[in-house]
Amino acid sequence: MYLTSEAKTKLFQKHGATKSAKDTGSPESQVALFTFRINSINEHLKQFPKDHHSRQGLLKLVGKRKRLLTYLQQNDIERYRHLIADLGIRK
Repeated sequence: MYLTSEAKTKLFQKHGATKSAKDTGSPESQVALFTFRINSINEHLKQFPKDHHSRQGLLKLVGKRKRLLTYLQQNDIERYRHLIADLGIRK
């Protein structure tokens, strides 16, 4: 598997709202996880450009991430700005 449980724990500790490994539901940790998965699928599509099923999954993930970022932007702009800068997402 491309994402082990240890890597997922580190991801949640680094980007979660409470900075704990069990903070899996906060928007920051969800966006970080989606960003990791999006980057992974992008690398896969560079190698296999005709894999349209993976492309469809990528577009769904991008949409989910966009909705979470919009929610975060409307509710807490400072957390949003910090997350965007930390993950290097263009918006």
